[in-house]
Amino acid sequence: MADTTQNPGGGLRSFASLLKTPWAIILAVLIGVAVLDPGNLVATIQFAIAALAHTAPFILFAVLLLAYLKATGAEVMVARAFVGRETRMIFLAALFGGLAPFCSCEVIPFIAGLLALGAPLSAVMAFWLSSPLIDPPTLLITAAALGWPFAIGKAVAAVALGLFGGFAIRALSRSGAFAQPLKVYQRSGCCGSGPDLEGHPVWKFWTEAPRRTQFRAEFVSNGLFLFKWLALAYTLEALLVHYVPANLIASVVGGEGVLPIATAALVGMPAYLNSYVAPPMLSGLMEQGMGAGAAMAFMIAGAVSSIPAMAAVWSLVKPRVFAAYLALGVSGAIMAGIVFEMI
Repeated sequence: MADTTQNPGGGLRSFASLLKTPWAIILAVLIGVAVLDPGNLVATIQFAIAALAHTAPFILFAVLLLAYLKATGAEVMVARAFVGRETRMIFLAALFGGLAPFCSCEVIPFIAGLLALGAPLSAVMAFWLSSPLIDPPTLLITAAALGWPFAIGKAVAAVALGLFGGFAIRALSRSGAFAQPLKVYQRSGCCGSGPDLEGHPVWKFWTEAPRRTQFRAEFVSNGLFLFKWLALAYTLEALLVHYVPANLIASVVGGEGVLPIATAALVGMPAYLNSYVAPPMLSGLMEQGMGAGAAMAFMIAGAVSSIPAMAAVWSLVKPRVFAAYLALGVSGAIMAGIVFEMI
C-alpha cells in the first residue's frame, strides 16, 4: 500500500482529478437532483439508461470498427493523401480527415512530419478542419441521437469544410501570407510516436499476435471511453428536457434565418463538448425548439474549437495560421448551418 503521509497534497490532487471525470459529474448531477427535486430522480435515471440502451448497438459497432482500423494500421493510408498535385491533396485530405482513426495527440506528430517533409499547408488545413468533425464512431453516435439525415449532413459538411479551408489557404498562401507556418516542434509521446507513414495495412490482423493484442486493448479502451462520455451526455440531456424551458431555447436558437445559426455557432465555439457528448445534448435542445441549422452550426463550431483540436493546431503552427483555422472553422460552421437549414 502506498504511503501518503509524505505527500499530504496528493489526496487533494487525486480528489480534484476525480471531480473532472464524467462519472464524478454524473454522480454530482444525480445527487443534486435527489436533494433539490427527489421526485424527478428516477425519471432522470430512466431517461439516461433508455437513451444509452438505444445507442448501445451503435457504440458496439463503432468500437469494433475503430479497433479494427487501429489493429490493421489503416491510418497509414491517410499519408498517401499528401502526395501528388496540390489540388488532389486537398480533396483527399478533406476526405480522409473524417476517416482517420487518430486520437487527438496522434494528429500532432503525424501533421508535424508532413509539414516538415514539405506537405502544403493547404492540404494540412483541409485535414485539420475535417478531422475533428467526423470519424466512424462519431458518425454512428450522431445517427443514433439525431438520425441518419443529420449524421450524413455532418459528414458532408466535414468534407466541405475541409475543402473550403484548404482552397482558402491555398489562395492566401500564393500571396505569401503563410510563409514558414511551422513552429519548432519537439516530439513528445502521449499515444505513441504516431503512425508509420511508410507502412502498409495488414487487413487480416488476427494472423499476428501483437495486432490481436492491440485490437483487444483498443476495443476495451475505446469502449470504456465512449460509454462514460455517453452516460454523461444522456444524463445532461435528461436535465435539459426536464428543466430548461422550451420557449427559452426557441427564443435564442429557434426559428429560421441566419441570426439563430450564427448565434449557435458563436455559442458552440467556447462550449467544449466533444463529438460524443454533443449529439445527445443537441437532441435535447432540438426537442426544446432549437432549429436544425443552428444545431449543425453549433456542432461543427464546437468540434473545430474543442480543446484537443485547437491544441493540435496551436502546438505546431504560428499564431496567424491558428487564427486562420478558427476563422475558417466558425465561418464554415455558419455556412453549413445555413445550407442544412435550406435542405
